[in-house]
Amino acid sequence: RMQLLVQDLLAYSRVESRAHPFTPADVDDVLAQAIVNLQPSIQDAGAEVTSDPLPTVTGDVSQLVQLFQNLIGNAIKFHGDEPPRIHVSVERGEGFWTFAVRDNGIGMAPEYHERIFELFKRLHRRDEYPGTGIGLAICRRVVQRHGGRIWVESEPGKGSTFHFTIPIQESSSHD
Repeated sequence: RMQLLVQDLLAYSRVESRAHPFTPADVDDVLAQAIVNLQPSIQDAGAEVTSDPLPTVTGDVSQLVQLFQNLIGNAIKFHGDEPPRIHVSVERGEGFWTFAVRDNGIGMAPEYHERIFELFKRLHRRDEYPGTGIGLAICRRVVQRHGGRIWVESEPGKGSTFHFTIPIQESSSHD
C-alpha cells in the first residue's frame, strides 16, 4: 500500500515537473489511448465506453490521456449492480470546450462533490474500493494546468457526470 501511495504521489507531482509542451491533441485519439490502457479493467467489468465525436484541443497529450483514464477508471471501479456504461461528450461554449464523462455507477451525495478532488480524500473504506484518493486530485491539477476547471454532478444511485473545460485555442491567421 505504501508503494502505491508513493507512486501516486509521484504522479501527482509530475503533473508540473514532467509536463510536456502543449501541442494539438485529437481528443478522439486521446480517448482511444485511455481505453487501450484500461482494456483489462473494461473487459473484467463488462464495461462499455462510448463517445460523441470529440474535437482537437491544445494540450499535453499524455496528461489528457491520464485525465480520461482516471475518470473512466473511476467509473468502472465505482459501478453499481449493472455493468458500467460510460459516455464521453463535449459541448462548445464561449471560448472553451466542456467535456462530460457520464456513468451509471453508484453516484455520491452532493456534500462530497468538492471534497473528492482534494488529495487523499476518499468516500469509501479501502476494503470496499481500492485506491489512494489521489486520482481525482491529479485530474484537477491536469485540468487547471490546461486553463480549465473540473466539477461533478451526481446523486447516490444515479451515476455521476464529471465535467471539465479546456480553452479553445483559435489559430490566428497571421502566424
